[in-house]
Amino acid sequence: MEQKKILAIKDFIESAEKSIRNAKKLLSEVLKENNVDLNEVSLDTSGLSDYKSDDSKIVEWVFTWEEMLGADWHRYPVPSNYSSKSKLVQWDKLKLTIDPSGKMLYKQIAPIERETKVWLLVKENWKYQVVAEWKTYNLLTAAVTHFKWEIWDSLTIILPMWKAATFAAIEAVIPKE
Repeated sequence: MEQKKILAIKDFIESAEKSIRNAKKLLSEVLKENNVDLNEVSLDTSGLSDYKSDDSKIVEWVFTWEEMLGADWHRYPVPSNYSSKSKLVQWDKLKLTIDPSGKMLYKQIAPIERETKVWLLVKENWKYQVVAEWKTYNLLTAAVTHFKWEIWDSLTIILPMWKAATFAAIEAVIPKE
């Protein structure tokens, strides 16, 4: 009797494992077909919407780094001068208004809770980054080059307080002594 239960449990586990493999394969296909990065699926888009106001299209979105992920799950470009000047941080929630002529107006509606740190500027594989405490964060090239910061400058950066990030916003450069 016990052997039958053990064999039944073993069959259930094998069936569950097969179902999980098939579900992962199907998810991968759907994500690829819709050009969605699996890491972005974990972004919190709850409470965001897209709608019409007069003749303009309004899309609320989450800042991912160099672009935004809209409530409609489409990706929209973010001008790097806007994101660096506004000191946008990953997971900030914003609103994009697209008027009938195609003009885009960005507005921050819910910044994520932030923390600041002082780290060193480096350049790796043509990307500007900050590195310290065994972590590396990417930076927007426009923010670095606009202020003419140099490799090994100390920077004050802004990060999301409670979420992992791959990107840091630059607050300021700390003058060299």
